[in-house]
Amino acid sequence: MEPIKNATVYIVDDDNGVRDALAWLLRSRHLLGECFDSAEAFDARLSSRFSVTSPSCVLLDVRMGALSGLAMFEKIIAYGFQATLPVIFLTGHADVPTAVAAVQRGAFDFCEKPFSDNALVDRVEQALQHSAQALTQHSHVSSVQSRLDGLTERERDVMRLVLNGLPNKLVADQLDISVRTVEVHRSRVFDKMGVKSAVELANLLR
Repeated sequence: MEPIKNATVYIVDDDNGVRDALAWLLRSRHLLGECFDSAEAFDARLSSRFSVTSPSCVLLDVRMGALSGLAMFEKIIAYGFQATLPVIFLTGHADVPTAVAAVQRGAFDFCEKPFSDNALVDRVEQALQHSAQALTQHSHVSSVQSRLDGLTERERDVMRLVLNGLPNKLVADQLDISVRTVEVHRSRVFDKMGVKSAVELANLLR
């Protein structure tokens, strides 16, 4: 699997040796690692005008100080980063049930210490692919929403009826306007939404 360009892996672990080892491992696979020595430090980063603009994931230790990895994961969910910032938990044997529960809650995966270097980086790369796909989807949704926001109220009315499968004559009757006016609004809707047919429009909004 080719490394994803401009990707970042956030390493959150209170063990300095583990952080250094993971950062080195990631560099050996041409991945950028950014280290945090506590969940509190990582939380400060996320809560300070942070946004995910390139493929990213988190290697998050389950057991840390006052703020545990599990509690940090809940914050990631609350901040709305779960899809674009997938979490791989790093866990000892005793914490495997906790990690499994986190995966059921939406974490990407967990790796039990001591972990296989290749297996871990493979999962990291898969998490980054997941992040990239989520970012693409988010960009698409934002683009469509922006186009929808550019429609007038009447254009929205026409679009709704067109999507319901009504021909121009029935749209005109329901809105008490002329067929010609419907045709003009319909054409403007298609232009603004960047589509050529009602089918394309339906697929875009699906």
